[in-house]
Amino acid sequence: MNPRIEILRRRLRGLTVFFIAGLVFSGVTALPLETELNLLVQWLSPAASGSGSVAGGFLAWLLRVQQGLQQTNQAYPFLAYGTDWLAFAHVVIAVAFLGPLRDPVRNRWIYDFGLIACAMVVPFALLAGQVRGIPLGWRLIDCSFGVFGAMPLWLCRQYARELEVRLTPR
Repeated sequence: MNPRIEILRRRLRGLTVFFIAGLVFSGVTALPLETELNLLVQWLSPAASGSGSVAGGFLAWLLRVQQGLQQTNQAYPFLAYGTDWLAFAHVVIAVAFLGPLRDPVRNRWIYDFGLIACAMVVPFALLAGQVRGIPLGWRLIDCSFGVFGAMPLWLCRQYARELEVRLTPR
């Protein structure tokens, strides 16, 4: 077997598994929001206490979010069902990437689907975040998921194309 073909297959497997793991991880972390937020606030509080810096402003925003989340969960716990479905959607999308994991050439279109979804994250985060009053810095963090998610997918798309060319009889 051609050594380049094995290298391409190994890279495709590694990057696809990395992307699947990222989707699952980001989805699962949408479930215990209040617990995660409490831990983050606790962790950041000593670093930002008495600070007028960016860390202090970020902590102030997190404290506001923490208060809103606690009050909402106490009075209207059923609203958290929306983030449960967000987690589910991440896992379902991750399942779609099992196709290219199995056959990256035949299922190369799923990499295109993922790239389109990553591109859509940026305008969605900027516009919806503006409407919902999310600070720009936080919206840019959300945008980064689309940007960084696209990187392994773009490589996979290129590797799958090259693999197709190398596997096509001449």
